[in-house]
Amino acid sequence: MTYPDTRLFIAGTWEDAADGRSLPVRNPATGQEIGRVAHAGPADLDRALDAAQSGFAIWRDMTAAQRSRIMRKAAGLMRERAEAIAALMTQEQGKPLAEAKGEAMAAADIIEWFAEEGFRIYGRLVPHRANLAVRQMVVKDPVGPVAAFTPWNFPINQVVRKIAAGLASGCSLIVKAPEETPASPAALIRAFQDAGLPEGVLGLVFGDPAEISDYLIRSPIIRKITFTGSTPVGKLLAGLAGQYMKRVSMELGGHAPVIICEDADVPLAVRSLGGSKFRNAGQVCISPTRFLVHRSVEQEFGQAMAELANGLKVGDGLAEGTQMGPLANPRRLAAMAEFQRDAVDKGARVLAGGQRIGEVGNFWQPTVLADVPLEARLFNDEPFGPVAGIRGFDRLEEAIDEANRLSFGLAGYAFTRSLANADLLARRVEVGMMWINTPAAGSAELPFGGIKDSGYGTEGGPEALDSYLNTRAVVVANI
Repeated sequence: MTYPDTRLFIAGTWEDAADGRSLPVRNPATGQEIGRVAHAGPADLDRALDAAQSGFAIWRDMTAAQRSRIMRKAAGLMRERAEAIAALMTQEQGKPLAEAKGEAMAAADIIEWFAEEGFRIYGRLVPHRANLAVRQMVVKDPVGPVAAFTPWNFPINQVVRKIAAGLASGCSLIVKAPEETPASPAALIRAFQDAGLPEGVLGLVFGDPAEISDYLIRSPIIRKITFTGSTPVGKLLAGLAGQYMKRVSMELGGHAPVIICEDADVPLAVRSLGGSKFRNAGQVCISPTRFLVHRSVEQEFGQAMAELANGLKVGDGLAEGTQMGPLANPRRLAAMAEFQRDAVDKGARVLAGGQRIGEVGNFWQPTVLADVPLEARLFNDEPFGPVAGIRGFDRLEEAIDEANRLSFGLAGYAFTRSLANADLLARRVEVGMMWINTPAAGSAELPFGGIKDSGYGTEGGPEALDSYLNTRAVVVANI
């Protein structure tokens, strides 16, 4: 199966970096180099910025219907190409082929939804207090060229949420996609190119993340920054954007609490949470991490989670029947080993997994730990891997306090048969997204984002368009 070298996309053409630099791309299942990705320098970024400015002048003046037609065509191309794109993603990122195809197909749904939502960017008329001949209008215009920074764990999903909302709002975008996983976001951009997107409306660059973010954020051409990634990096970028009064939206790290009440349907909880926990080898910002379980069902839940973890087939994402692939890079392997050692040293018990698999590739066993103390790193730092930590509680209020203890506030989960419990959980757990009695299922029509240190702004629902729009008042007097 051929894996292509990935080039920069600037002003409607695919090209190598001006200085010829490139970076290796490695398959996390084998550790082998499978291709190269172009490394942009200042000259490339200058051309990308000029193209984005020119593209914006064209795209902002097209009607919502014209934009929608191009976006819907791109969505159709994503569906037609989903299998081929999935194969690229699995080679560069590691996730099982079925998950990769699902991500490509979901991108089409997101594009289509925003293509239609663009028709509903409305202003309003406001009656004048004293003179009906004076027309007071509130109008919404696209903010301008956008710089979008995206991570490697969902190479298409994280890009498409930004692109679709930005394009529907009338903005042009420069995407700085991840160097570890370049081919699949390039395939997404190509679908828009082939759908007839005007030159310069979308750009794609790769290279040194710190250098590119600094260069783009400082440019007067860029009017909005959107970033998905870790909280520390997000704070740095938000601070830099603030110096230049740039609009910012941030989808940052999480440490999702799970509350299993004494009246929970334990088998349902295990099925739902097992899929969410070990999806993409746990490398998911909304992955459930801190499992707070009522002591009356703690043993039952722990045993069932361990059985599920032990039954998962771990291997190359391209292999038939693989349910969990490798971690994305060796850094994640080292992190899993450290989380494991720290938790066990502090008193946690291993119910399942806890070891690296083999010596080739970045494989780690699906892991379940019981009796995890609050001081363990696993209950304080985002693990971003296939490790579930369980801790018992006696009172629901105690579990809610623990859920809210950390500065993160991205996602949360709970299982209960009680409407009173569900209402209390919905009101008191401090997260941007909460799933009760159901696995996580983000959709284009729902907000997707966090609160507290997990960021601000959203990448779903009508609210996602707001940060790409300027709201202005225009008053016209009849003379």
